[in-house]
Amino acid sequence: MQIKFGTDGWRGVIARDFTFENLSLVAQATMDYLNREGLGNKGLIIGYDRRFLSRDFARRVAEIAAGNCISVRLSEEFAPTPAISWAVHETGAGAGIMITASHNPPEYNGFKFKEAYGGSALPATTKILEEIVAYNRENERRVISVPYEEALEKGMIVLFDPSEGYFHQISRYVDLDLIAKAGIRAVVDPMYGAGCGFFPRLLPGVDEIHTSENTSFGGQPPEPIGQNLKELSALLKKGTYQVGLALDGDADRIGAVDENGDFFSSHCIFTVILRHLIEYKKMTGAVVKTVSTTRMIDLLAEKFGLELFETPIGFKHICELMLKRDILMGGEESGGLGVKGHIPERDGILLGLLLLETVAVSGKGLRQQLNETMDDIGHFYYQRIDRRIEDAAKEQLIAQLQTHPPTTIDGQCVVATNFSDGFKFIFENGDWLLIRPSGTEPVLRLYSEAGSQDQVERFLRQAIVIAGC
Repeated sequence: MQIKFGTDGWRGVIARDFTFENLSLVAQATMDYLNREGLGNKGLIIGYDRRFLSRDFARRVAEIAAGNCISVRLSEEFAPTPAISWAVHETGAGAGIMITASHNPPEYNGFKFKEAYGGSALPATTKILEEIVAYNRENERRVISVPYEEALEKGMIVLFDPSEGYFHQISRYVDLDLIAKAGIRAVVDPMYGAGCGFFPRLLPGVDEIHTSENTSFGGQPPEPIGQNLKELSALLKKGTYQVGLALDGDADRIGAVDENGDFFSSHCIFTVILRHLIEYKKMTGAVVKTVSTTRMIDLLAEKFGLELFETPIGFKHICELMLKRDILMGGEESGGLGVKGHIPERDGILLGLLLLETVAVSGKGLRQQLNETMDDIGHFYYQRIDRRIEDAAKEQLIAQLQTHPPTTIDGQCVVATNFSDGFKFIFENGDWLLIRPSGTEPVLRLYSEAGSQDQVERFLRQAIVIAGC
């Protein structure tokens, strides 16, 4: 099979695509790259999540690093991606590798490559890695490794706890004492993932659900979206808690449930935290959002006179801008959000704590804060639906939309388009519809935002007709 890096790393179905053999090819190519670029002598950080075989996959990568004379610091237990990314930055390592498939279904696993700055690999880097994998395979490059126990005994692999340095950074960024004194009744759903235990360690008294080791993630993808958070929502509806937070499988994405027990999407989270950074923390800088992210960010940036950038989907594009410019905050629809003064990386744990800080500072629930902002900039409704699509149908749809895009949808004229990542159709009043094939799954994603829920649903029905799915 051809190894391709998607929006964040290489992912595949375990035992079909994501095998020890294919992983070894990718790991050897990565070590070749690090040594060629003079990064190997700075060492490598490796972490893993709670998916099936993740620990064994991580150890295999560590064996190959040791075989290529690259010293390894390997997480002694499962860890969140942001903690591994921070360790790369903090220790000055040449790179980091995280074994995770993030929010993908349980049958997947993956390989995330983190560059020396502690963020997602840039597109130019992943292209080079793909080329080295292909070259090595064609030329039958031998995979060089040292057995795990031998490498451990010789000190070529060292086990470490990435949480200590990460917690120190978090405590500098968020006022944990203020949150604790506010007495916020909060509950966290780590969705059986690698974020388990992190909130209670930072804020004693915070409750958690779904913390056991469960490689099937309770029978659903560990993605913090509304339909996957019914138990969390039910707890909030009972009135036991004021705020519900949710993390994806490797804890770099955030979702929430508000004081009414309703899902509080990443668009809402982005909006509330951006305003908090500007008005409470007095921070400045430009803002970055992906093509599928709410227009509320555009309007907030305009209100506060901040420069706004829009990128294709994938935090690596946001990361690239964070490295080049003074970026206050960047985010995407899938729950990946990053902030200035940290690493150029999405961090579900940090953003969850910032949400709690907004409640502590304002004395208001999440929905109340959002409603006050929307009273100021306008009210918006958003929805995404996913439809399975086979490769042939996907290619046919892409060709159709590239050559004959619709000029009207649901009786409304398309006044602008953005085809940088998928096919986004923008209407005169600012409403929009996006049709986009997933970069990691055989899925077609359909997104819409409008001034009413009824209009959102009408646009999505038309998108289904256009896509023929």
